[in-house]
Amino acid sequence: MRARNVTRGTLLGGSIRPADTFLLRLKGLIGEGGLGPGEGLWITPCRCIHSFGMRFPFDAVFVGRYGKVAGLCEDFPRNRVSRIFGGAKGVLELPAGTIAGTGTRVGDEIRLEP
Repeated sequence: MRARNVTRGTLLGGSIRPADTFLLRLKGLIGEGGLGPGEGLWITPCRCIHSFGMRFPFDAVFVGRYGKVAGLCEDFPRNRVSRIFGGAKGVLELPAGTIAGTGTRVGDEIRLEP
């Protein structure tokens, strides 16, 4: 699927995989070598993330009701836990630098497309 920032008119990722089952959410990106340009993971439901077992930093865009950005974690380092974003229904994990490169901000509208 694709993830677009409708507010900014930018593409966050053109190759986003869903992680919408217990096992897919449990594994997430653990053990992977990195994310290429345009790749990402859509984890739902999710209000908080960790990076234990990760090999690389990444950006996280927490998306809430109506597709609005509820929170951002730029260049999220290894072996950390994010704060809880109570308004989030899911999170996009994207290559580090995606948030800055697209100008994504809290309140922007994100649209996931098949």
